Amino acid sequence: MNIKINDKLISCADGATVYDAAKEAELISREVIAATLNGKTVALTTPVAEGDECKLLTFADPEGKHVFRHTGSHILAQAVKRLYPDVKLTIGPAIDEGFYYDFDSDTAFSADVLSKIEDEMKKIVKENLKIERFELPRAEAIAFMQEKNEPYKVQLIEELPQDAVISFYRQGEFTDLCAGPHLFSTGAVKALKLTQCTGAYWKGDQKNKQLQRVYGIAYPSKDEMKEFLAAQEEARKRDHNKIGRELEYFTTVDSIGQGLPVMLPKGAKVIQILQRWIEDEEAKRGCQLTKTPLMAKSDLYKISGHWDHYLDGMFVLGDPADETKECFALRPMTCPFQYQVYLNKKRSYRDLPMRLTETSTLFRNEDSGEMHGLIRVRQFTISEGHYILRPDQLEEEFRGCLELAKYVLDTVGMLENCTFRFSQWDPANPKNKYEGTAEQWEEAQRIMGEILDNLGVEYTIGIDEAAFYGPKLDIQYKNVFGKEDTIVTIQIDMLLAEKFGMEYTDQNDEKVRPYIIHRTSLGCYERTLAYLLERYAGALPMWMAPTQIKVLPIGNEQTDYARAFAAKCEALGMRVEVDERNEKIGYKIREAQLQKVPYMIIIGANEVAEGKVAVRSRRDGDLGAVDMDKFISDAVLEIAEKRR
Repeated sequence: MNIKINDKLISCADGATVYDAAKEAELISREVIAATLNGKTVALTTPVAEGDECKLLTFADPEGKHVFRHTGSHILAQAVKRLYPDVKLTIGPAIDEGFYYDFDSDTAFSADVLSKIEDEMKKIVKENLKIERFELPRAEAIAFMQEKNEPYKVQLIEELPQDAVISFYRQGEFTDLCAGPHLFSTGAVKALKLTQCTGAYWKGDQKNKQLQRVYGIAYPSKDEMKEFLAAQEEARKRDHNKIGRELEYFTTVDSIGQGLPVMLPKGAKVIQILQRWIEDEEAKRGCQLTKTPLMAKSDLYKISGHWDHYLDGMFVLGDPADETKECFALRPMTCPFQYQVYLNKKRSYRDLPMRLTETSTLFRNEDSGEMHGLIRVRQFTISEGHYILRPDQLEEEFRGCLELAKYVLDTVGMLENCTFRFSQWDPANPKNKYEGTAEQWEEAQRIMGEILDNLGVEYTIGIDEAAFYGPKLDIQYKNVFGKEDTIVTIQIDMLLAEKFGMEYTDQNDEKVRPYIIHRTSLGCYERTLAYLLERYAGALPMWMAPTQIKVLPIGNEQTDYARAFAAKCEALGMRVEVDERNEKIGYKIREAQLQKVPYMIIIGANEVAEGKVAVRSRRDGDLGAVDMDKFISDAVLEIAEKRR
């Protein structure tokens, strides 16, 4: 029979596996660890059929990494079961930078215990155990896991659709319920390490039992793992949680609560700078600013659908079950409020597009385990907008939203590290997450796909990542540890206008439903600040730095000159501090450097006599004596151009 491997036509025997065919064609190498078969990731042991198309995968491929790391999670589970047979297994997926496995265990996985588990994992690797896949009918699969006394696995099987293929993977004495795929054998994992253990609730629900989640990494070579660990060490140095606290941008207080950071003056200043810039930029692009309440009665959220689809993520004030009393909720998003601006009076087609924006404070009842510094919080501020428009305006307005987002992200220095995801619905979503009909969703996604293609956007597709009312373009950004989050979204909504009775009169004097674009321009300010602190290791570009210039008089005799210089800078809008302390100049310089101030101005007797300033740049070091007015004009230009 004939198949294609890496676009090369291969003739192979009936019953051959991917590995057999690739080896026969001399395409296999020790770097090859998995394959895609007709677009689906599979193990190399998967049989092939006439006309199949394969692509061989290495660890350099995202799919290959996933297979490799997933095998690492099974090696971890096998090691735990060898050492602690009574531990109950739950789930163990591959993740962006490694893998984890959740265990129900009476033994606390301390650092010493993790060390023992890691040693056992290395033994399993040396044993080079063959990894084999097999399937069982539902009843036999349940009985198999009941016999092994694995109640979580039994529950997972029972929750699978009736027509689901129930597969297992065996390596030595260990067998696990798993969709796969996996490597040939445990010996392919040449380097591994357990990194931490945290708490996690079964299925992410705080009402369920708390489990122990063990994280690990796995690599094809020790050198690759060393390189990763070195990068992680650098990431820890850049972690906004570390830098932001050390430089006094924000703090957290136990008595206030998790996910509720307190912005210190520096952090508040940076957010103010960004917010004013964004509001001005949006105004230039025809946006109208609104200011709406932070809470509303449940009635509003019932109209929008948030009460049905998002209640668990909302902070509710009152008893939702008591219909005799008013029940309020803090807003998780602004759209239902801004629609009231549109509904304030009758609208004509001439009024559209209406671009409504707001610097919105929002509230999301995130799980405590999800909290992370400024990146994942329960109260945050966002540059939110809702464009209400005619169908014929959709592509042009979407283009404008995308151009705004790209301009903003490029200006702050983040665009180059962004990726784009076309987030779509999943018609098979078991939680019935979405509003609308299949026809409405297919139409919305078709239109959005055409717009993205017309605009030349390179994107991946994220199934089941859409909002409950429409598909969206998510602009994704990774923090220093590789964890990806959405920073900007642009969503097409063809459903909520009908729910709120929004309409306009068209050219034929007929009532028509508008389309709506939900969009952010910079996204969440707190999350953006976190990314900026990591991106620049705390040394923010001058235009957004909370203190742009530190003036350092050498002695008391130069204080008046220093103050006069600072006043000239402040009159032009610059943020300047004069360090008048009776300290040695070297100490003042070192402290300013540690605070990541862009420019230090040293003023001694010579500078006063000559009308100059001695400039020290955070980036370029000592620049020598410069004419005062020349430095000020250059600084003003650097700020105006938002150089980075």
